[in-house]
Amino acid sequence: MQSKSLWWVGLFAVAMAYLESAVVVYLRKLYGISDLILSVPPFDPQIGAIELGRELATLVMLLTVGWAAGTRFQSRLGFSVFAFGVWDIFYYIWLRVFIGWPQTVFDPDLLFLLPLPWWGPVLAPVLIALLMVIVGALAVIKDEHGLRLLPSFMDWATLAGGILTVLYTFMADALAALPADTQTLSQLRPSEFNWIVYVVGLALLAFFVWRMGKPAHVEITHGTE
Repeated sequence: MQSKSLWWVGLFAVAMAYLESAVVVYLRKLYGISDLILSVPPFDPQIGAIELGRELATLVMLLTVGWAAGTRFQSRLGFSVFAFGVWDIFYYIWLRVFIGWPQTVFDPDLLFLLPLPWWGPVLAPVLIALLMVIVGALAVIKDEHGLRLLPSFMDWATLAGGILTVLYTFMADALAALPADTQTLSQLRPSEFNWIVYVVGLALLAFFVWRMGKPAHVEITHGTE
């Protein structure tokens, strides 16, 4: 039963989130950072290259566990998306356990540094992660029952629109500063988060997830891919 493997993949993601949050705690101690928004250290090219490798390695690990757990492309992708969502949520849970941060779900966070700095309140990525958990589990469970998800062109357009919209809200300040060198971007600080635009993007993503759960968007399949 593939669906039972969701528990094991979820456990992997929780453990992976522990490692990720532990590294952040170490870095905060080493650099003396108490606020990621106000006291980000200057950009270091070597650290930037390592950070790129770390982010790519994270994606590889999530894709690998999904590929190992699934039997067909749909379930493999579903497991990977599910793992990403669980990992992202528990990253903040572990930080809360370790250092008491975030104090609220509205605390701002520096989400990523590449390709541009991303900022947003903790709640913003967590809500997206919840949708990833849902759609990932949905893909796995339907695949287990021989059902293939069949997104239409409009479904793909909705998904793309939602992704681009939420990415814009996270990177709006960095995009507005372009063209800018890495040193300028490292000194940039976020303005007020645009919740209105974000909610539009989140709604598009949620609509896509809802559409994928409808019986009209699946077909019976047999065999393996």
